Amino acid sequence: MFSYITLGTRDLQRSIGFYDPVMAALGIQRCATPGEEVDWQGWAGWGLYRDQGAEELALWLCEPFNGQPPSVGNGSMVALKASNWAQVRAFHAAALANGGSSEGEPALRPQYNPDFYSAYVRDPDGNKLAVVCRGFTAEPE
Repeated sequence: MFSYITLGTRDLQRSIGFYDPVMAALGIQRCATPGEEVDWQGWAGWGLYRDQGAEELALWLCEPFNGQPPSVGNGSMVALKASNWAQVRAFHAAALANGGSSEGEPALRPQYNPDFYSAYVRDPDGNKLAVVCRGFTAEPE
């Protein structure tokens, strides 16, 4: 359904310092844009980006185009997929260690579904992120 999601930031270098380890906890690396004519200065992305965006599933960060400060939406959240509960915990820990804040510790949340294991954080700009693992009702061994 999605091609990409963009979030605003006040400080791209600070955001890179947050998102590099947080996304790495999920096995997601920064997007590479070598050899493109487009000026990617002021942008950083994580996920899939190939053939100048012909194949793309990515999360991008940049300063807002209108020059105004970035803002977060009430009720807005980006949910990322984890393969296991350990990745959820690693994502949450990396977020807290790199300038983020907790909006919900890693836990099973049966009020959503019996197998809904998740954690919630805010990045340094206040954007809300979730990380979710489905398919298990107990810690896999």
